[in-house]
Amino acid sequence: MNWLTNFVRPRIKGLMSAVQTNQTPDNLWRKCSACGEMIFHRDLAAALNVCPQCGHHLRIGPKERFEATFDAGSFEELVTPEVPADPLRFRDEKRYSDRLKDARAKTGRIEAIAAARGTIDALPVMVAVQPFDFMGGSLGMGVGEALIEAMRAAAEEGRPFILFVASGGARMQEGVLSLMQLPRVTIAVDMLREAGVPYIVVLTDPTTGGVSASYGMLGDVHIAEPNALIGFAGQRVTANAVREQLPEGYQRAEFLLEHGMIDMVVHRHKMRETLSRLCHLLMKRPQPRTRLPSPAMIARKQAAS
Repeated sequence: MNWLTNFVRPRIKGLMSAVQTNQTPDNLWRKCSACGEMIFHRDLAAALNVCPQCGHHLRIGPKERFEATFDAGSFEELVTPEVPADPLRFRDEKRYSDRLKDARAKTGRIEAIAAARGTIDALPVMVAVQPFDFMGGSLGMGVGEALIEAMRAAAEEGRPFILFVASGGARMQEGVLSLMQLPRVTIAVDMLREAGVPYIVVLTDPTTGGVSASYGMLGDVHIAEPNALIGFAGQRVTANAVREQLPEGYQRAEFLLEHGMIDMVVHRHKMRETLSRLCHLLMKRPQPRTRLPSPAMIARKQAAS
């Protein structure tokens, strides 16, 4: 690997192919889905997967969320509970069991959920991430069980529960069994309230379907990332139902904030700071004067220098 493959944008492919002796890996550059800018992978990672050109928030997974949220090296990931695989023996274009195998091989996770306990500025918290890259972040038995176990642990340990959610809704391959997870998780949210610990929801792009209509909107505080798509049904379905033209920016985070559906829209670079302030305030704990950086914050400072 040389300076040309590391720093020259791939748009000058003719020059690069003339001097390269080895093929450049495909993952060195990533294209912003909003503005089309090509971003070097190190710059993108240092920016927490926010496009430096247009500010678009690209989707990220649990690993990146944990590193950007927790104090450096102080979190412990929970074991995802095992549930019956393919209980309905569902098949459409392919078997549900095969879809699960493909998703697990692609993401390296067994379900569309990951949870971990750790600290934010020395305050113990529980963080769960429902990423979109595993079958569209769909809610199934595995996700429901993992959320319930994490919420139960947070209630018992007195930790604020923070949920980063991105989902297309209930998982159709599990039928009514997936829909049953909605009231089950809602009961777990009530457990948090009975234990006197806050439940903070961070809505990311996209959060739709039954998830947005249940535990995704039951938080004590609702935060959204900029321009995140948040809603129940799709815009075309909603427009056909109401038989009206929808407003500009309908179902985007800023529109929902303006109409009182969420509490704040927070840039990813300010998310950890905001969560720390909220958790300390709701738990009636003073914030430490010396703040502990996360690995992502350290990487950003190193990249800036």
